[in-house]
Amino acid sequence: MKIEDVRSSAFAMPLTSPAFPRGPYRFLNREYLIIVYRTDRDALERVVPEPLEVVEPIVKYEFIRMPDSTGFGDYCESGQVIPVRFKGQLGQYTHAMYLNDGPPIYGGRELWGFPKKFANPALAVERDVLVGALDYGSVRVARGVMGYKHKALDHAEVLEGLASPNYLLKIIPHVDGSPRILELVDYRIEDVTLKSAYTGPASLELNPHALAPVADLPVREIISSAHIVADLTLGLGKVVFDYLA
Repeated sequence: MKIEDVRSSAFAMPLTSPAFPRGPYRFLNREYLIIVYRTDRDALERVVPEPLEVVEPIVKYEFIRMPDSTGFGDYCESGQVIPVRFKGQLGQYTHAMYLNDGPPIYGGRELWGFPKKFANPALAVERDVLVGALDYGSVRVARGVMGYKHKALDHAEVLEGLASPNYLLKIIPHVDGSPRILELVDYRIEDVTLKSAYTGPASLELNPHALAPVADLPVREIISSAHIVADLTLGLGKVVFDYLA
C-alpha cells in the first residue's frame, strides 16, 4: 500500500479492517433511564478536570439501551454524567461509561474521547418498574429502579436538556506512554426525535469496585428521574481546550 493510499484510507484501527465505520452515527429508539442525585462536592472536585467548573454537587447516573445504532449494533451502556460550566455555559461532563459491545467502545474512545470500559450493563422493564443494572464481571456495581411511566415530562424541557453541550476528556498516549493528545472535547446530540419522556419514583444503589469506582461519587439524595426514548444522531465533536498547547 502506497503512502498516499494509507493517508487517504486511514480513519480507524486496524487500517484494513476498521473496528467501526465512518459516521454519522444514528440511533433509533435509544432508551435512557436517568437518575439525578446529590453527592459530595469534594468528590466531584477531585474528578472534574479544569477548566470545567462544578456547578452543584449533582450527578446524573444513566442506563442506556441502544437497540439499533448505525455501525455499532445493539448494546447497552451505563455510567455517570456531571453537570458543569465552561466559559459561562452550562453543560455536562461524561465521567465514566461502561458498555457491553466492542465497536462503540473503540469508536467512542478514538473519535470523541468517551471514557468507555467493557462491562455488562442492562436496562429492561420488570412488570411495573424500569430496572437498570451494571455488572463488572460477577460483581453488581450499580442498580437503578424507577416506577414505570408514572408521570409525563414536558418534551420541550427534555429536548432543551438533550441539546446542551457535552464535554469529554480525550487522552491518546504516545508510544513512550506519555500523552500525545490531551484535549477537552465538546460534542452535541443532534436531529432528535423525542418519542416519550416520563418520570416516577426512583432509587439508586452504587457499590464499591476497584475498577468501576462509581460509588466514589456516593448517593446522598435522589433528586429526580427520567425515562426517555428518542431517535438521535451523535454529532462529531470539536476541541475546545488543549492541555498540551
